[in-house]
Amino acid sequence: MGKKDACAARLPVEQYRKQIGKQDYKKTKSALRATRLKAEAKRNAPGIRDAVLVIVAVLAFLLSVYAFFYLNLSTEIDLDVDVD
Repeated sequence: MGKKDACAARLPVEQYRKQIGKQDYKKTKSALRATRLKAEAKRNAPGIRDAVLVIVAVLAFLLSVYAFFYLNLSTEIDLDVDVD
């Protein structure tokens, strides 16, 4: 008799747990989808970020080369003006 009472008591609890499990599955499915979309966005973003960093590095290099030659030529021109 104790077993029958125990089974009867578990049945609604098991149904409740199944309902909770189904709801959690639905929530995790949408959460997994959102997580997957975020991961894809992160995978695509580094490609853009790397391209921007390369462009900035090239521009910084060109600016430094330009500044180097500008300063060297400007001092030579000043020396030529002083000599004349």
